[in-house]
Amino acid sequence: MTGAAGTSRDPAVAVLAALGARGWTLGVAESLTGGLVCARLVAVPGASAVLRGGVVAYATDLKARVLHVDADLLAARGPVDPDVAAQMAEGARRTLAADVGVATTGVAGPEPQGDAPVGTVHVAVATPDERVVRSLLLPGSREQVRDAAADAALGLLRSVLDPRPGGAVTTARDTAG
Repeated sequence: MTGAAGTSRDPAVAVLAALGARGWTLGVAESLTGGLVCARLVAVPGASAVLRGGVVAYATDLKARVLHVDADLLAARGPVDPDVAAQMAEGARRTLAADVGVATTGVAGPEPQGDAPVGTVHVAVATPDERVVRSLLLPGSREQVRDAAADAALGLLRSVLDPRPGGAVTTARDTAG
């Protein structure tokens, strides 16, 4: 579905179109969303033209072993951390041989994890030129937090790929190393 300006209202459709227009591919790394982001993307016909695949690294050790998140970072701060999200996105890019990576990590509940309350979510995007992380505190049930986290990941990805006014990212960007 498209809006008056010809842009899609469905973030998955918009993301896939923006990636295709650039000739870029996408890799997805998920923790608390457990595959929701990837599922929304593959629901769009033609997604296979840009989506390389996804990794659900629910266990902390998989974030290090599969996505190459720094083990010392995980030991020091735990898996619910903005830098972990950034490294997961970069890990998705590298592990899945994609141009862009998107990642989710957080606490869906029902219990907090360490110092992180339920609803703490970090989403990240890594492109060839930059890494962008957005940290959120989302309200609601476990299902609502997971759903909103998937929305946030697609929204961040969309705004990074199409940073026109109104879609610009308001969080800090740091140069990918």
